Amino acid sequence: MDDHSLDEFRRCWQEELAQAQALRKRRRPEAAERRPRRPEVVSGRGEQQASGYLALAQGLLEGAGRPPAARATRAERQEAASRSRSPPARDAAGGGEQLVDQLIRDLNEMDDVPFFDIQLPYELAINIFQYLNRRELGRCAQVSKTWRVIAEDEVLWYRLCQQEGHLPESSISDYSCWKLVFQECRAKEHVLRTNWKNRKGAVSELEHIPDAVLCDVHSHDGVVIAGYTSGDVRVWDTRTWDYTAPFLESEFEEDEPGMQPYVSFVRINSSLAVAAYEDGFLNIWNLRTGKYPIHRFEHDARIQALALSQEDATIATASAFDVVMLCPNEEGNLQIAAEFEVQKLVDYLEIVPDTERYPVAVATAGDLVYLLKAEDSARTLHYVYGQPVTCLDVSANQAAFGVKSLGWVYEGNKILVYSLEAERCVSKLGNALGDFTCVNLRDSPPNLMVSGNMDRRVRIHDLRTDSIALSISAHQLGVSAVQMDDWKIVSGGEEGLVSVWDYRMSQKLWEVHSRHPVRHISFNSHSLITAHVPYERVVRSADLDNFATHRRHRGLIQAYAFAVDQLAFQSTVPICRSSCDAMPGYNYDLALAFPPDSI
Repeated sequence: MDDHSLDEFRRCWQEELAQAQALRKRRRPEAAERRPRRPEVVSGRGEQQASGYLALAQGLLEGAGRPPAARATRAERQEAASRSRSPPARDAAGGGEQLVDQLIRDLNEMDDVPFFDIQLPYELAINIFQYLNRRELGRCAQVSKTWRVIAEDEVLWYRLCQQEGHLPESSISDYSCWKLVFQECRAKEHVLRTNWKNRKGAVSELEHIPDAVLCDVHSHDGVVIAGYTSGDVRVWDTRTWDYTAPFLESEFEEDEPGMQPYVSFVRINSSLAVAAYEDGFLNIWNLRTGKYPIHRFEHDARIQALALSQEDATIATASAFDVVMLCPNEEGNLQIAAEFEVQKLVDYLEIVPDTERYPVAVATAGDLVYLLKAEDSARTLHYVYGQPVTCLDVSANQAAFGVKSLGWVYEGNKILVYSLEAERCVSKLGNALGDFTCVNLRDSPPNLMVSGNMDRRVRIHDLRTDSIALSISAHQLGVSAVQMDDWKIVSGGEEGLVSVWDYRMSQKLWEVHSRHPVRHISFNSHSLITAHVPYERVVRSADLDNFATHRRHRGLIQAYAFAVDQLAFQSTVPICRSSCDAMPGYNYDLALAFPPDSI
C-alpha cells in the first residue's frame, strides 16, 4: 500500500468519524429528555470507541506502510502493553490505548505459551515438556491448542524415540513427523510381543557338519559362530535368512586330514571371531576382510577360558596359571596388553564392558575371584576357603557370581554381587540348596538379575532390596542357561527343554524340547537363538550320517524369527527355502528329484 492510498484511507475514516459525531450531537437532546443521566456516558463511550477504532486503524495502516525493519519489536509491544495498564481515560487516546493493549496481547499469544497465570517463551516450554513421557504428552495435548502445538513438537518425539531405542542411528531431519514414526515403532513392538507370546514366526535348524560333533556356540546381534570336533568353525548370519554358513579357515597342516584338534571355545562380536583349540592355539578372524585368520597365537597348555569384549577388539584367554589380555595397538595389530599369574586353574573369565583407558577382566579360579586390570597386578576380589565359584557374569560396574557353601557351617548357596569400583560386596542374594549354575546380570533390566539353579528353579533377584522377586520351577533337571528382559524369561535346562515365561504373570508361554542340554541362549525383540551341545564328543560312523543321527548325537542350533507373520509349526521348512540351483536337500541330506520353485 503506497502513501497516496494511506492518505486516502485516513481521509475517509476522518469523514465518517465526523459524520458520526455530528449525528450523535443532534440526537443528544432527545436522548437527554428520555434518559437524563445516560447521554454523557453514551457519548463518552461512543467517542472512545470511535477514536479507538481510528487509532487502531491508523496504527495498523502505519505498521503496514512501514518497512519490515521499522515495525515494532516484541520488546516494544511489551513496553506499550505495560504503559497501557494505566487507568483508561475517557478521551479518544485512552480508548485507543486499550485497543492497542488488546492487540499487543493477541500478538504476544503467538510467541508466548500460557502456563496458568504466567506467559513463557516457546523454547522454555519445550524444555519443560521434554521431561514428560508419551502418556503425559498426550494428556497435555488435550489442554488447549497452544499446548497441543508444543506437545507435538518434533524435538520431543525424536527424543522419545531415542530414549526407547527406536532408530538410534537416525537424525531429527530424517523424518518429517516423529510422532507418527514413534507410533509405528510402538505398533511393531506390539506385533513382535504378540508373536513371542503365541510362538508365531519361523524356526530354522542351522546346517551341521556331517562328520563332526558340536562343541561350542556363541552369538552376537543375530550372527552365530559354532565350533566342531573336526576343528571346523562356521558362521551364520540369521538376520538375512541366509543359513548356508561359510567356513572359517584354520590354516592347519593337511598332512593328517581329519586329525585336527577339537574346538574348545568360540566367541564373536560385530567385527571379530575367535576360536580356541584343544592344543592351545587361538585363531582370530576379521569378519569384514575374509575367512582366513588375521592373527594366530599359541599357548603352552590347553586354553581353559576365553572372553571377547562386545564393544571392541579386547580378548582374554586363560591357560594353565596364566591369564593373557590382547588389545590392538595404534596400527590395529593385536598385541599382549597385560599378563597375569593366578594361583589356580581358571574356571570362568569375563571382560568388563565400557572401560575407558585400560581393559578390565574378572576371572574365577576355584574359590578365588580376581579383578584383572591392565597396567596393574592381579587383585583378589573375593576369597573364602572351601567355597568354590559356580557361575559368573559382569556388567559395567558390578560382578555377580554364585558361591557353593561347604564345610561344617552350611549357610546355603548364594549369589554375591560386588562393586568393581569399591571392590567390596554390595549384595548377598538367595539361600538355595542347589548350586547356582548360571547368572545373567549384563542383559537384565536395571536393578534386576536372573539366575538358574540345580534345584530346577529360575529366580529373579531385586538388587535394591536384596530379595527374591520371583521363583519359578522351570525345568525337570538343572537350569543351564537363562536370559530376561523387561517382561519375559527364556531358560534352558539340562534335559534339553527351552521355556519362555511371562514373569509378570508367572505363566509359561511355550516350550521346545531337544535331546541335548541347552548351552547357549540369546534373544532380542525379534529373534531367538538356542544351542543344544551334547555331553559326549564322540564322532559316530559316517555311514550313519543322516538327519536323525545328527539330531540324536551331534547337537543342534535353532534360530527363531518372530518378525515373520507365520506360526512356527506352519512356517516354511529350510528345504523349501533353498534355491533351484541347490540340489542337496539342505539339512535333510536328500537329493531332490525336482528342486522347489522360488516364489
